[in-house]
Parts: sequence; structure tokens; C-alpha cells
Amino acid sequence: MNAALEFNPKRLTLARRRRGLTKTKLAALVGLEARSITAYENDEWKPEPDRLQKLAAVLRFPERFFGGDDLEEIAPDIVSFRSMSKMTSGQRDSALGAGAIALLLNDWIEARFALPQAALPDLSQEPSPEAAADTLRRLWGLGEMPIKNMIHLLEARGVRVFSLSIDTAQLDAFSMWHADTPFVFLNTKKSCEHSRFDVGHELGHLILHRHAGARGQEVEREANAFASALLMPRASVLANAPHMATVDQLIRHKAYWTTSVAALCYRLHDVGLVTDWHYRMLCIEIAKRGYRKKEPDEAPRETSQVLAKIFAVLREDGVSRADIAAALAVHVEEIDQLVFGLALTALSSAGSKVASGRPRPELRVVRGGARDDK
Repeated sequence: MNAALEFNPKRLTLARRRRGLTKTKLAALVGLEARSITAYENDEWKPEPDRLQKLAAVLRFPERFFGGDDLEEIAPDIVSFRSMSKMTSGQRDSALGAGAIALLLNDWIEARFALPQAALPDLSQEPSPEAAADTLRRLWGLGEMPIKNMIHLLEARGVRVFSLSIDTAQLDAFSMWHADTPFVFLNTKKSCEHSRFDVGHELGHLILHRHAGARGQEVEREANAFASALLMPRASVLANAPHMATVDQLIRHKAYWTTSVAALCYRLHDVGLVTDWHYRMLCIEIAKRGYRKKEPDEAPRETSQVLAKIFAVLREDGVSRADIAAALAVHVEEIDQLVFGLALTALSSAGSKVASGRPRPELRVVRGGARDDK
């Protein structure tokens, strides 16, 4: 680490949590006593250069990372996790650590580009999640038509979308408000249909529960109901879905709304197109065919329009992923994991094209310094 950079114990804590490690586990990996890690993180004493080098290697962060200013940490109580009850504390800490790096990357981006400003209504006073979804469709001029690209829709309204490249089925997605900017983090290793529902679920949290301190099964059910109604409006389902459907019919019809077989099945039951008994039989058949783990006839993955445009402009200006990583004092893998499945082509191919879609978020390059309108 550069001698001019003072060791920052908070960055060690963040790096450890980013890797989902306890103090005891990290100590074992670097050949130290757990008490030493506690002392480093409490700023009781600083690691010797050789120990810092080993810590950096084990945690996969450049040594420079541990000498910067304090980073904005994300408190668990401001975050809405999609599957909180199934997560381990290490998985949660790793996700929150990724979120902290995303805030760092987002600040770097916003200093150079004028991104869409947040434009999400507060619909917490609507009588039901379905009413909120209907209101949002009306406010955003979506009518009853299927939403072509959920990520583009959110980005056009100022939501910052990043990926969670964490290989675990227990972590679906999470969202949060940071200052006045909404963020959504997606597990992009899931099917397109499941990711779209996750986006709708997190959007539900952002507009229904922004000021709600409580987290639990009730708010999760509300977010699920909102996502279901947003993706599959009642009138649209009644007009286009089959009555007393078979699983094969569900597979054919799900493409209209780009939802999973299971989500469409639930929605048909919700609007009264299948009976309780029929719904149970469909769920059994869906599970028997393995469609809860492997989506049939999976749709093409949705990507980020904003990130694709940003990296296309940076590439034209000769700015590489390594340049961004160096500016943030992280390894390139951290940048890659935040955009995995969202703008990977734009990162790796000079001839890639920006994905098209509606609405198209406004994106302007800010030349000559940071923005002054924040």
C-alpha cells in the first residue's frame, strides 16, 4: 500500500464481509489469531505490510483499497431482500458488500454521465398491491399491454440496476433507496422470466414500502402480488389466458407476458380462471416436470440499456474495465460481477450493439468534471 495512504479499518471490514467471511475464518486463511483481525478492524493496531499483503490476497482486493476514505456501508435494515429467510449471514453480508461497491461505481459513473433522475411514485396509500400496479400502469402509460423489458422500464425512471453474481439459489434480489436514488440488485444467473418477476417484486418494495420500517412475510406477499399484477394485468389475463388450462397451455401462453409457468399458473388462480383443486393439480404437475428449477422455453435475457450505453461510450474514449477498477481501487472482477448478464457484451466486444427497447432512458455524457445538478 502506498505510504501516503493511511490504513482504513472500515475497509477491511467491508472487504471481509464482501467475501462472506467471519473474523475467525479470515484469520485462519491468513494464519493469524481471530483477535488480530478484531484489533485491525477496531483500529487498535494496524497490520504490518506483509500481513496487509496477505489479507489483500485472500480477500481479492488491491492493497490500495485498504487505504482509501470511508465507503458508504449499507445497513441491513434499509434493504429489502427477496429471500431473506433463506439466506445465511455470510450471503447477506456478501450481497451488502457488493452493494457498497456498486455505490462506489455508481458515483464514478454519475460524475461522468447524466443519468435519468428517480421518478417513482409513492403508492403506499393504495388500497391493495393490485390497485397500486394498476395505478402505476396508468401513470406510466403502459395500458394493458405486456411490458417488453422490465430493466429498461426501471432505468427510464431513474432506478439503478446492478447484478449479483453470487452463485446461490437463496439470494434472488434486493432493493433499497440510497438518498433519493433507488437501486435494484438482481441475481442474473436465474431465468429471464424469474428475473423479470424479481424486478417487479423489488419495484413493489420501492414504491409501496419506502417508508415502512417493518420487514416480514406480509410485505413480501404484497410485493409478490404487485409484481404479479404489474406483469399480468387482470383484464389482459382474462382476455388472453385459457380457462382451465393445462401445463402445456401455460407454457405456450406464458410467452405473451414473459413470465414463468408457475407465476402464470398462480395468476390464473388469482383472477379466478382455475379452481382451487385445479390449481393444486397444476402446481403438482409443474413441480413433477421440474419447471420450478428449470424454466421451459426460457426467453432471452433482458439487459441494461444504461450500462450498455455507458460502456460503449467509455470504450470509444479508450477507457477500459481495468481503468475503472484502478480508479475505484478494486479488481476488475468486482466491476464484472456488478454488470454480469446486464452489459457483458458491451464490456467485452468492441463491435457490440446497444440493445433497443422502449422507453429509452436519457443518457448524456458530462464532460469536464462532475455533475452540478445533484
